[in-house]
Amino acid sequence: MNTATGALIVSIVVLPVAGCGEQPTETEDPVPGRWYTASQVDTGQKVFRTHCASCHGRDAEGITGDWKKTLPDGSYPPPPLNGTAHAWHHPMSVLKRTIDNGGIALGGKMPGFVDKLSDAEKNAAIAFFQSKWNNEIYAGWIKRGGLDQN
Repeated sequence: MNTATGALIVSIVVLPVAGCGEQPTETEDPVPGRWYTASQVDTGQKVFRTHCASCHGRDAEGITGDWKKTLPDGSYPPPPLNGTAHAWHHPMSVLKRTIDNGGIALGGKMPGFVDKLSDAEKNAAIAFFQSKWNNEIYAGWIKRGGLDQN
């Protein structure tokens, strides 16, 4: 096999595989009526279940009974993120800031993930738990300025 043939085989076989990631492509359409793509939800499920599920539940359903009631140490338990608690009241900027900095300043115990998750992973985790929100909750989030990045 000559060099040109070898290069052609590499470009046909290797390059398409190298481009196969879990990040959405520029041509991937968002989930109807939502800001995120199906690929982001799939990636977000993995990110969420690895980094968030032990406190927020496997499917963002929460693991404590009353997330509004303080624990014996005075901290708040992790809320569900599936649309049944208050996460939908906060714009994207606040959701990302909470992921980055954690929840200690808000009275919880959540650690920050600023150095543990990439921006794409944070967006994917948000996409995953927002995929659990019904259309009414999602529309309320949008109406409250949910896509605000500032």
